[in-house]
Amino acid sequence: MTQPPSTGIHAGRVLRLAHETFDIEARALLGLKDRQGEAFVRTVQAMLEGRGRVVVMGMGKSGHVGRKIAATLASTGTPAMFVHPAEASHGDLGMVTDGDIVLAISNSGESDELTAIVPAIKRLGVTLVAMTGRAESTLARHADLVLSSAVDQEACPLNLAPTASTTAQMALGDALAVALLDARGFREEDFARSHPGGALGRKLLTHVHDVMRSGEAVPKVLPETRFIDMMREMTRKGLGATAVADAAGHVLGIFTDGDLRRLIEKGLDLRELCARDVMHPGPRTIRDDALAVDAADLMEQHRITSVLVVDAQGTLVGALNSNDLMRAKVI
Repeated sequence: MTQPPSTGIHAGRVLRLAHETFDIEARALLGLKDRQGEAFVRTVQAMLEGRGRVVVMGMGKSGHVGRKIAATLASTGTPAMFVHPAEASHGDLGMVTDGDIVLAISNSGESDELTAIVPAIKRLGVTLVAMTGRAESTLARHADLVLSSAVDQEACPLNLAPTASTTAQMALGDALAVALLDARGFREEDFARSHPGGALGRKLLTHVHDVMRSGEAVPKVLPETRFIDMMREMTRKGLGATAVADAAGHVLGIFTDGDLRRLIEKGLDLRELCARDVMHPGPRTIRDDALAVDAADLMEQHRITSVLVVDAQGTLVGALNSNDLMRAKVI
């Protein structure tokens, strides 16, 4: 049995408070469902039809949540940015332009920095959406649309520190992003374009021509090439295989390290053979404009480690193996 830490804390109390926090915040999230209605739909519609960006604002913990909401919206197809309310009153309000939608987040709806710039926001003629826990607050009264993020209680035992309320704000922001990406027909390919450095981006944006070996790096021999010269070509290029192609570059076959082992096991005299005698005809190939992940799938499906690359006319233009795909972080 694990002994309690020596810091003097009471393990039972610690776990009880943790469980109560989960329960309180879970209830807060479930309560959001009944509080969303026409205003939520109209907000999604306004953001969908907006000619500009969604400008998210918030102070303190609401500001931290606001930064995350802006990032989530931007990465899922809705142009968005975060502007700090205090900085907005000292010039950054110039970032808000005609056609933008301002999403102002404040649990109390009375944040001085936000309410101070509401008149200026209204003069810009942009749509003001308030995400607040108090429908009667100053922010809510002056907003065009109000999203309720109200919670019955904070998870903080003192009912002071923003806990359940910020969780509710975060979830409401996620709900907006999900509704918007669905309305936009946002797909995996779109997500990848805004996440080119991520694993999904690499899989959906990296093509074979981006990672293949090309030019002089491609091992290739003519069908009449002597066996010993073919082995020298394989050694120089280090792919573990070589293409056998005619003078026009059309692929006739492939010879691999595995084929060499099988020939040796048969005890054949290899000195008098040429590439045509030992090649594996009709090898698997892939187009240079295919996704690199498709090349990985082809190798896995057929249990091969190298594949030859051809262009639209079927001419040999490259080659790659599993190591190339691993270096590109496609697999």
